[in-house]
Amino acid sequence: MKIAISGKGGVGKTTLAAAMAWLFAHEDNKKVLAIDADPAPNLAIALGIEGHENIVPMVEMKELVKERTGATSEEYGKFFKLNPTVSDLPERIGIEKDGVRLMVLGAIQRGGGGCACPEGVFLKSMITHIVLQRDEVAVADMEAGVEHLGRASVRGVNALIVVVEPTLSSVEVAHRINRLAADIGLKSVFAVGNKIQNKEQQDFLEKRLKGIPILGFLSFDPKIPEAGLKGTPVMDDRELMEEVKGIIKRLKMELGATS
Repeated sequence: MKIAISGKGGVGKTTLAAAMAWLFAHEDNKKVLAIDADPAPNLAIALGIEGHENIVPMVEMKELVKERTGATSEEYGKFFKLNPTVSDLPERIGIEKDGVRLMVLGAIQRGGGGCACPEGVFLKSMITHIVLQRDEVAVADMEAGVEHLGRASVRGVNALIVVVEPTLSSVEVAHRINRLAADIGLKSVFAVGNKIQNKEQQDFLEKRLKGIPILGFLSFDPKIPEAGLKGTPVMDDRELMEEVKGIIKRLKMELGATS
């Protein structure tokens, strides 16, 4: 199963990605690859990986990019490979903890970063390899918004989960993501409501998200922002993990998975 998690910035994508990755490894005994493709990577913190502050995103490994593509974006006008070899990299540079292997891909943050530069080709090749050629469960924490869909970098995933908080702006982003997903042929788009404090907020999302199946809701928990400040891993929050178990169960039902 390959899952990409998207949504508006700050809605809780990383929390859900970390919880799902850990549960697939510990409840289902699956090999799990957790992918951090956000420009501000925090998945290592949510998974409780020590030394997270020293992790260098793959896109910033200039020597590795040049080794595999033949160039970097700093070498203007130089030819580079469009299909670099990346199959060995999860084992080579991935960080494993408690049955979850983490790869911090990062994202291109400078202006014009969406073009076919060596780093962009390198990232897309890595995501494509993970989605289409590897046999473990993959859970990808994508960058906020819809940029990754515009580049079709999540084409081929089994499910795209949009995390939505009970605000109009978050709902609007969810519908934009759903429309762009349809444009690239991605049909299995689902929503997860987050930061829910009452039945009224749940009803708001159920009404506003018509056309996007909702896998479940995560309760508002003031301990989660505090845990982020302290670096506490998400699996320490039992209520959160129970709610995510229900979301995974519903996802499997929707996709027809048996385990």
